[in-house]
Amino acid sequence: MSHIEITGARENNLKNISLKIPKRQITVFTGVSGSGKSSIVFDTIAAESQRQLNETFSTFVRNRLPKYGQPDADHIGNLSTAVIIGQQRIGGNSRSTVGTITDISSLLRLLYSRVGTPPAGYSNAFSFNDPAGMCPECEGVGRTMALDLARALDRSRSLDEGAILLPGFGVGTWYWKTYAQSGLFDNDRPLEDYTQAEWDMFLRGSGSKVFFETRGGTVPQKYEGLIDKFDRLYINRDLAESSKRDTVLAFVSSRPCPLCGGTRLNQAALACRIDGRNIAELSAMEVRHLIDVIAAIDAPVAATMVPALLSRLRHLVTIGLGYLSLDRPTLTLSGGESQRIKMVKHLGSSLTDMTYILDEPTIGLHPRDVTNMNALLRELRDKGNTVLVVEHDRDVIDIADHVVDVGPRAGTHGGEIVYEGGVEGLYRADTLTGRHMRHNRPLKTEFRRPAGELTVTGATVHNLKDVTVSFPAGVLTVVTGVAGSGKSSLVNEAFLAAHPEAVVIDQSAVGTSIRSTPATYTGLMDEIRKLFAAANGVSPALFSFNSKGACPECQGLGVIHTDLAFMDGVTSVCEVCRGRRFREEVLRHTLRGRSVSDVLEMTMGEAAGFFTEPKPRGVLRAVNEVGLGYLKLGQPLSSLSGGECQRIKLAGELHKKGSVYVMDEPTTGLHMSDVEHLLTITDNLVNAGNTVIVIEHNLDVIKSADWIVDLGPDGGDRGGTVVFEGTPRQLLELTGSFTAEHLRRDLDLGRP
Repeated sequence: MSHIEITGARENNLKNISLKIPKRQITVFTGVSGSGKSSIVFDTIAAESQRQLNETFSTFVRNRLPKYGQPDADHIGNLSTAVIIGQQRIGGNSRSTVGTITDISSLLRLLYSRVGTPPAGYSNAFSFNDPAGMCPECEGVGRTMALDLARALDRSRSLDEGAILLPGFGVGTWYWKTYAQSGLFDNDRPLEDYTQAEWDMFLRGSGSKVFFETRGGTVPQKYEGLIDKFDRLYINRDLAESSKRDTVLAFVSSRPCPLCGGTRLNQAALACRIDGRNIAELSAMEVRHLIDVIAAIDAPVAATMVPALLSRLRHLVTIGLGYLSLDRPTLTLSGGESQRIKMVKHLGSSLTDMTYILDEPTIGLHPRDVTNMNALLRELRDKGNTVLVVEHDRDVIDIADHVVDVGPRAGTHGGEIVYEGGVEGLYRADTLTGRHMRHNRPLKTEFRRPAGELTVTGATVHNLKDVTVSFPAGVLTVVTGVAGSGKSSLVNEAFLAAHPEAVVIDQSAVGTSIRSTPATYTGLMDEIRKLFAAANGVSPALFSFNSKGACPECQGLGVIHTDLAFMDGVTSVCEVCRGRRFREEVLRHTLRGRSVSDVLEMTMGEAAGFFTEPKPRGVLRAVNEVGLGYLKLGQPLSSLSGGECQRIKLAGELHKKGSVYVMDEPTTGLHMSDVEHLLTITDNLVNAGNTVIVIEHNLDVIKSADWIVDLGPDGGDRGGTVVFEGTPRQLLELTGSFTAEHLRRDLDLGRP
C-alpha cells in the first residue's frame, strides 16, 4: 500500500502506460504541454478516486454529484481520497470575498460578537450576507445603482425634441406623455433652461395628476418624477431577470452605498469596535497588516480565536497573498491567486492520508514566492499526505521526492513515460526536460536600440503611485515585480488606456465548448467552408457541422451522449455519421480529393502542406510557429491543456496586423522547451519592427529582454512604484529589488 499503482492506462494519448507512484511523498509530473501529464494525474488518478468516492453515496446523492466516467486503464489501485486544487478561478458572485471563501471572515465575525463593544449580537449580526447584519440600503452588496442623468437626458433638447433618451420614453410614448401632458413644463423649452423648482419636479416630483385622453375617455394618472419612475420600473426590480437588462444598464451608474459607505454592513455592526476599529476597517486592511492588529488582541475570551485567525492569515502571507484584503471580491482574483486561496483552506485541515493534486501552483508567482509555495507543499506532505503536482517550474521540480517525466513530445508523439525517479537522475536523463534542467540560459549581452517611446503618464490605477513610464518602441520590454506590485495595473489598464491600438494576448479564457475546435477558433473553418463551396458550387453553410451540413442524428457532434441517471453517462460514436459529424451527401463533395471530414482529421502540420491558398496558410503558419502543429483541426478545444489553449490564442493574434503587442504571462503552462519557442516568436515579432511588452516572472524571459521595467518593491500598498528601468545587465547591479536578487541567484547558481 506504499504506492498508487496504475496498469495499462490509455486515457487520451496515453500509450498503455504503467506506473508506481510513492504515497506520502511529493511527486512532480513534468513534460511539454499535451504530453499526457494531465491525462495521468487528472483524467486517470483523480477521476477514478472521485468516481469510487461517489459510489459510496446513495443513488439520491449521486444523482446530484458530478459524473466521472471510469478511466481507460486495466487497473488503478491503492487510491486515497483526492483533493483537486486546480487553476479555475473561484468566481462566485458579488457577495463572495477572500474572507468568505477562506472562512476567515467567519472567525472574525465570531471575534467581534464576543469581544467587540458595544455588543451588536451574535456572529451573524456582522455578516453582510445575513439580514441581521447587512446594510438595509444596499442589502449587503456595498454599491447602489442609480440613473445616470448625463446618459439618460439630452439637456440641450426640449421634451418635444426628445430630451429623454431612455428606452420606452421616446416622443409620443405613454411614459413621455406623463411629462409632456402634465401641464407642469414648457414642452418647447430645453431642459437646461428649467428653473430649479421645475428641475426638482421633473426628477423627483409627485402628488399631482396627469390626464390622458384614450378611446374610453379621460384617464387620470398620478405624476411621478423621472428618477422615481425609473427606479420603480427597473432598479427596484431584479434587473438580472429583466429582458431589458443590457439596455437599461447603459443608463445607470454604480456607486458606493451612501448609507454604509461600501462596507455592506448595517450601522449596529459598524458601531461595534475592538481597539477602536470596526470589522469593516479590519476587512479592508491588507492581510499582512491585519496580522499585527489581530495579534495585539489580548482579551481572555479571544484566547482560542486569535491563534486560529493568525494561523490562516499567516498562511495567506506565506503563499504570497499578503497584499490581499479580506473584503477583496473573489471575482477579481486571477487563476493563480484563486488556486493559492484554495490551498489555504486545506492547510488548516487535520485530515491525513489524502491525495492532494495541484495543477501548476506557481502560475502568477514571482521566484521569491515560489520558495514559500514549496514550503506549503512540504507541509501538506509532512502531515502524511500524498502530493501530486503538475509543474514546469525548475524550483518546484527540485524539491520533488519523485519525478515522472512524460513525453517525449506532445499529442500523438507523447503519452509515454520517458523518466521515473529522483531529481538527480532527471538532470542526467536524455529527455527534453532533463536537457533543459541542465541548461541555464545566459544573460542577453546585446540590446536593440529603441525607435521611439510609448508613454504612460501619472498612472494611479489601483495601487500605482502617480507612475510615469516610457516604454521603448521597437524592442522587447519585460515588466517584472512580485504579485500585487502593480504590473497588470500599469500594462493592462494604464498602458492600454493610453494606447488602445495594441494587440492584447492575455489570460482570458478560450471558449471551450464541445463544438469549438482549433479550426473554428482561429477562423480557419470559415476559409475551409468557402474553399469547399467554391470547388463544388454549393452553399458554404453545407460544410458547417453547426449548421446545414450537420449529421441529423448527433447534431454535428460526432458522438451521442447517453444519460444513465445516477450511473455514469456513456459517450458513443454516432452510428449514422461514424464520428464524421456531417451528412453523407456533404461528404461526397471534395477539395483536392479530400472531404471536409478528412480535412478536419488533419493535424495543423499536415494541413499546412495541403492548403496552397494564402489565408489558410497564414493561419496554419502561425499555429505551427507556436508549436501546436500536432493538433487536429477538428478536435474539441475542451480537450486541450491550459498551455495549449493559451498558445492557440497567441496563434490567433499572430497572423493579425499590429505594431504593439501586449502579453500577460505568456509562459503560463509552458514547458521549458516551449519557453524557448516563445522567445523565438517574440524575437521574430520585434525583428519585424513591432513593439512587444510582456508581463512575466520567468527568469529566462527576463534574461532575454532588451529593456526591463521592475515594479515594487513589494505588493499591495508596498508596491505601485517603478523600482528600475533599464537593461537586464543593469538590473544585476540593483539592490532592493526581489527580481534583481533572484536573477543574480539564478546566474550564480547554474545547474548540475
